[in-house]
Amino acid sequence: MENQQEREMTADELAAQKEQMLQFYTESLPYLEAQLKYEHTLLAIDEARFKRTNIQMQYAMMAQAQQEAEQEQGEEEIEETPKKRQLRKD
Repeated sequence: MENQQEREMTADELAAQKEQMLQFYTESLPYLEAQLKYEHTLLAIDEARFKRTNIQMQYAMMAQAQQEAEQEQGEEEIEETPKKRQLRKD
């Protein structure tokens, strides 16, 4: 038995194979288009999640910087407050 790849195909066989390939791809298009729409939707969701997370991180960093600045300011006020000396009663 000859291997199909080893023997040369006739013009009719080649045309029939091309027609089968064309039919296969044509029938597969709706599935591929649905997959493309699915992948685009996943991409949009991932982009929205990334943007939301990025904004949340920036907000947290700003809040932390503000809190640290307020804390440092509070420490400076404590250091600047003169301590009252109390006299001892003997």
